[in-house]
Amino acid sequence: MRLLLRLKSVKDQFYDLRYHHKLQGFIYSLLDGSPYVRLHDKRGYKFFCFSNIFPERGEKNDPAQDMSAGEVRQLLISSPEVGLIGFLNDRLVKIVDERAEVNIGDMSFRVESVNALEPRLGRSCRLVTGTPIVLRIPKERFESYGIVPPRDYDYVYWRKEWPFEPFVKQLEENLFKKYREFYGGAAEEFPIFEQFVFKKTVCNHVVMGGKEVKMLGSIWEFHFSYLEGKKRELIQFGLDAGFGELNSMGFGFMNVVR
Repeated sequence: MRLLLRLKSVKDQFYDLRYHHKLQGFIYSLLDGSPYVRLHDKRGYKFFCFSNIFPERGEKNDPAQDMSAGEVRQLLISSPEVGLIGFLNDRLVKIVDERAEVNIGDMSFRVESVNALEPRLGRSCRLVTGTPIVLRIPKERFESYGIVPPRDYDYVYWRKEWPFEPFVKQLEENLFKKYREFYGGAAEEFPIFEQFVFKKTVCNHVVMGGKEVKMLGSIWEFHFSYLEGKKRELIQFGLDAGFGELNSMGFGFMNVVR
């Protein structure tokens, strides 16, 4: 499930391209005083994801990506945890009713509305990345994947210069791991994806532990012509939880196109 937030800029302001940890912090702040507050300190998968605040460019299409007071933006938050989405929805509805301002870093908005959505997959469909998919390939797999990094790294981010096989393998393994942990059961692995359309590699600047880190990800389309059974269930789960790594930082957010 997911929530669609309609945000109105309360002042003339700049779009913060380093929004990831600030948006994550905004979501955590909504969980204060609830059982879900423990997600902040949970190790491993947190089972939520979010889009960027879109569109990035405003009515003026200014290269600085500024927003004028009154301009409208939108934000999507997704999770396979129905209770989490329900709690966030209740908190956000209260904010809407109180006409309270919310701050995401230096950006200030009024939440105009919040709507619960449940996008469903058809037998044939197309998924597009709303935010880049991040996949890290560990050092112990460099040789088997034929990857020779320029330096002695503990891991590398997948990029188009590396073979395609590790992208697929890491992507599918990651999805199965999250699925098993979330449902607490076994799931035998099998090929999930059918057709891939690579768009581009992107570099995001993310603040982690007070330091700015460069995060390499990639933009894709995934085409499916026959989704049924367990495969459909796994892709639906990925649509809610996010693809790849660092979903709770807003990476791997997916949208379905009919």
